[in-house]
Amino acid sequence: MTATLEAPTIRTGLKPVEKARKKSRLGKAFRSSAAILLFLAVWELAPRYLLDEGTRTFLPPLSEDLAALWELILNGQLADHLLASLGRSAAGFVIAVAVSVPLGLLIAWYRPLAEFLNPLLELARNTAALALLPVFTLLLGIGEVSKIALIVYACVWPVLLNTIAGVNTVDPLLVKAARSLGLSSPNLFRKVILPSAVPTIFTGIRMAAAYSILILIAAEMVGAKAGLGYLINNSQVNFQIQQMYAAIITVSVLGLAINAGFVALERRFSTWRVKEKA
Repeated sequence: MTATLEAPTIRTGLKPVEKARKKSRLGKAFRSSAAILLFLAVWELAPRYLLDEGTRTFLPPLSEDLAALWELILNGQLADHLLASLGRSAAGFVIAVAVSVPLGLLIAWYRPLAEFLNPLLELARNTAALALLPVFTLLLGIGEVSKIALIVYACVWPVLLNTIAGVNTVDPLLVKAARSLGLSSPNLFRKVILPSAVPTIFTGIRMAAAYSILILIAAEMVGAKAGLGYLINNSQVNFQIQQMYAAIITVSVLGLAINAGFVALERRFSTWRVKEKA
């Protein structure tokens, strides 16, 4: 009589692993957002229960500010101001990147040029853009040109300096190996130098994107008739406090969205890099 042996059942344990991963992700998401949630809760509860009526007028609860934000969305005012700000910011940012990246690559590639320009670059990078706002206004007027030019000035330096640093910090062994394989200078630059410098260049681009919003908000408070900076200043002058905070919230969310977009773009262009283990 022949006995039939059944194959043992193998439990892979994938489901517990997946559950553990989900719990880990949820825990990580909670930890990363706990401070923000606590801040929002304090913003809502403190004006209602801890502040007196006079102080509460200048710091209304979050729910009232969000209601004012929703009203701005419904009546179309927020879209108008947001589009005006994004147009100026995008124009200055694109011009700055288009100028800074090629110029930074050129300066980093030719050492004599870098040594000649370095003192001037250090002086310019340490001159605050907002300190030059009166100069731009006097020379270019209070219209669109002065605002875009100020954004260009503010955005040029992080992109330019990070591009130079990215080229200068390329591993020399990679360069030597590429030269030993007979790569010409243009191919070496295109296949080795530029890909290695991309993460550092994107760091500068992300910084410039943030600067383009921050500098613009300040510039729009002078001589503008539309834009988020104008909305903040005009709401404060007209004592529309909830509307003022609504505009500030919009600026914060816009900054987060732009940063997240550039982080995703940076990952897209840096997929070839090997992630370092912590």
